Amino acid sequence: MRSLLFVPGDSERKLEKGFAAGADVVIVDLEDSVAPQNKATARDTAASFILEHRGQTSSSIYVRVNDLSTGLTDDDLAALVAARPDGIMLPKSNSGQDVQQLAAKLRVREAENGLTDGAIRILPIITETPAGVLAAATYAGASARLIGLTWGAEDLSAAIGARSARDGQGRYTDVFRHARLTTILAAGAAEVAAIDTVFPNFRDIAAFSTECAEAERDGFTGKMAIHPDQVPVINAAFTPSPDAVSQSAAIVSAFQAAGNPGVVGIDGKMYDRPHLRLAERLLARARAAGVSA
Repeated sequence: MRSLLFVPGDSERKLEKGFAAGADVVIVDLEDSVAPQNKATARDTAASFILEHRGQTSSSIYVRVNDLSTGLTDDDLAALVAARPDGIMLPKSNSGQDVQQLAAKLRVREAENGLTDGAIRILPIITETPAGVLAAATYAGASARLIGLTWGAEDLSAAIGARSARDGQGRYTDVFRHARLTTILAAGAAEVAAIDTVFPNFRDIAAFSTECAEAERDGFTGKMAIHPDQVPVINAAFTPSPDAVSQSAAIVSAFQAAGNPGVVGIDGKMYDRPHLRLAERLLARARAAGVSA
């Protein structure tokens, strides 16, 4: 789950482009990109499109529903679960309890539509409210459906009254850096994927590439996109390089050959258990991306 591309749910033209963009996940959006008066139309359009075109894309299909406080979530699920999405993105999630509430709703909808219990995964956006940032630690153990955690800056900015999430050099200010690192730590605690937020200026590919590289360096395993042109940049940044895969495979092999000790030596350099864990995680990401050791 490297690249996650948002596509408005009320536009068949944009859905068609999104399904062909090569993203690991297409997020069919019923929330921010859909005007209030178009919500019902978006549900019908999205559900029909997913059912008719699911076999024409290799991407997993997620749906971003409207958040639990809107009163629209149940209508979204009633229309879209029948289309058998792979997952639901929950915006403005305030805590692990919100994930549990959504999981309970999904269990009912899955039963109504003949789906396996737990088939639909949940990916919450956990920093769009101040309460959500402060409750990041509550996601560990919240639900077996939880597949990852991601964050957002725009809604948080509006919620706290920040005029901008970035400084004059384009770097996140302290509050938003805190939200970002909180997401990484919360995902690590919950043992799920950490997904970085969107980069709004999709025409600035150089700055976007830099942000992708920094996100991968810091522990994110994927990033959300708002334009198809961002997808190949994300996939390249979050796919482990051949050298990294080779080195990680050598570390794992050395531990196995030595009987799984606390430390091993390779070419005069010592590697301990944290190095082994990091190597195993990188190899898992490589396998998911179709890269062999």
